[in-house]
Amino acid sequence: MSQNNMNMNDDLLVKYLVGETDANESATVEIWLKADEKNQNYYNGFKKIWEDSLVLAQNTTVDENAAWKRLQNRIHEKDIPVHNLKKNSFNWLHIAASVLLISTLGWLSYSYFENKSANTLIAIHATNTTLNDTLPDGTTITLNKNSSLTFTQKFKGNTRPVTLKGEAFFDVSHDKTKPFIITINDVTVQVVGTSFNVKNKNGKTTVDVETGIVKVSKNKDQVELRDGEKVIISDQDLKLLKSISKGRLYNYYRNKELVCDQTPLQELVEALNEIYNVNIVIKNPELQEKPITTIFKDQSLDQILEVIQETFLIKIERKNNQILLK
Repeated sequence: MSQNNMNMNDDLLVKYLVGETDANESATVEIWLKADEKNQNYYNGFKKIWEDSLVLAQNTTVDENAAWKRLQNRIHEKDIPVHNLKKNSFNWLHIAASVLLISTLGWLSYSYFENKSANTLIAIHATNTTLNDTLPDGTTITLNKNSSLTFTQKFKGNTRPVTLKGEAFFDVSHDKTKPFIITINDVTVQVVGTSFNVKNKNGKTTVDVETGIVKVSKNKDQVELRDGEKVIISDQDLKLLKSISKGRLYNYYRNKELVCDQTPLQELVEALNEIYNVNIVIKNPELQEKPITTIFKDQSLDQILEVIQETFLIKIERKNNQILLK
């Protein structure tokens, strides 16, 4: 048999490609390659597709559509002479096609489920009680009752966006490269790592910063808040004005504690009305801005009213489902 017509086993070519042939087998392949230019061309095509299939199997950023088209084109190419080769049950085209197909399907499945998982919206709700939870980035939150938070299952991209309805306290995991952004109606709150409270009720959004720096924006206006500062934004406000937080009344739903630090009585009354679901009315306007400094720790409404009465030397009257301070 002439060297030109030597049969070549495809399995031997695979062994030769991966360097597993012994000296005699290597010599056999090399003699076959030198025997005919067509043999060399066949081997070159064999090697190219084999290497492409291996690259695809390891490449997680592959263009699977283009890869599949390349495979189809090569399978249907007519210029590679194969008539003088021994046909094995596991033809090398089938091997390469199998690797390509499995890799492509694997990548498509991974991409589909990974993207679907990453983009899945998660909504957590607090109904009649507060709710504590941890977000995918490690940020911890406390949702006040009748509040909700929506976010994606995995924070992908350049930001960590969430949408809030109601009230929540955030202790944001620090990440300078990926700002944490809260949207609440038309107000945006942006941080990289800090703790603060955000509340929207009765047409007003209030942001109280406990630690760190928080950027609050509405339309084209923006204000930067630091420790102990807050901003109250009504739906009609065109400009954002920050102020000093006088106490930490927002903490009650987290730890049953009302911290008053030169807090105007009107602010304390508004908090009590919400916490205890009552209607306290300051009849004397002069009392509204009177400051009070104290800490109420898990006390009853009657106990708190007694302290207010003794502090300001006023009269408290209950009438028609109202509690009157006068």
